[in-house]
Amino acid sequence: MLFYSVFKRLIGKEIVVELKNDLALRGTLHSVDQYLNFKLCDVQVVDQERFPHMISVKNCFIRGSVVRYVQLPEGELDPEVLQDSTRTEVAKEQAGK
Repeated sequence: MLFYSVFKRLIGKEIVVELKNDLALRGTLHSVDQYLNFKLCDVQVVDQERFPHMISVKNCFIRGSVVRYVQLPEGELDPEVLQDSTRTEVAKEQAGK
């Protein structure tokens, strides 16, 4: 759930999602779920010459299992908050054992 909470904070921000088939899409994060499925709005294809058939796509749903990378906006992720969240997750797991 750690990454889910990180992505929930990025709703409304522009991200780049690279898929396992090398397609990279830039768009505004509209929603994300616990399976890390993404819904993007205002989508643009990063490499339009390689994927010309995707140019007309404006909104898309991306299944989490096909995502290779997600590029976050610079300065949007605070490393200290991420470290604190990680420590909290580990403490919850250890308390549950």
